[in-house]
Amino acid sequence: MYERLAAAGHWLRRRAENILCAMLFAMFVVFVLQIIFRYLLNLSIGWTHEISVSLWIWIVLFGSAFVIRESEEIRFDLIWGSTSDKGRRIMQIICSIALVVLFGISLPGIYDYVNFMKVEKTAYLKIRFDYLYSIYVVFTVAMIVRYIWLGIQAIRGKAPEAYDPTKASSGV
Repeated sequence: MYERLAAAGHWLRRRAENILCAMLFAMFVVFVLQIIFRYLLNLSIGWTHEISVSLWIWIVLFGSAFVIRESEEIRFDLIWGSTSDKGRRIMQIICSIALVVLFGISLPGIYDYVNFMKVEKTAYLKIRFDYLYSIYVVFTVAMIVRYIWLGIQAIRGKAPEAYDPTKASSGV
């Protein structure tokens, strides 16, 4: 059963990476279009900037929620790497509790604000802001679930990975 869940999770993560790559490619294409229209055709178009900014918001939050692993997150490695497994477990439990509480407290306000933003639309494409910023609600819920899981893992005795500079990656 665990193997099937792990395989499904791996497949979902790969699809999230595919979606993230598609968004990045779309942002690049729109950026190139913006350059062509502005500097070659001498036409100023605003919708390309609007799409670029919108995609950037989605890329950052979607990627943080579903693609970036915990070990790839930015952290203060000077302290993290110098502690024992027990010390990292304690730090993980403290951080997990703090982040779950903070994200949990902010979630109703985030949802209310995003829901309130349905009265506003973007300037060129007329995309409702609640659709545009809905990814922040998804990001917040994903972070709560992630840190509940990491906290439970740490309580059960699984220490978070120590930082290994030989395995450093770009995160994507």
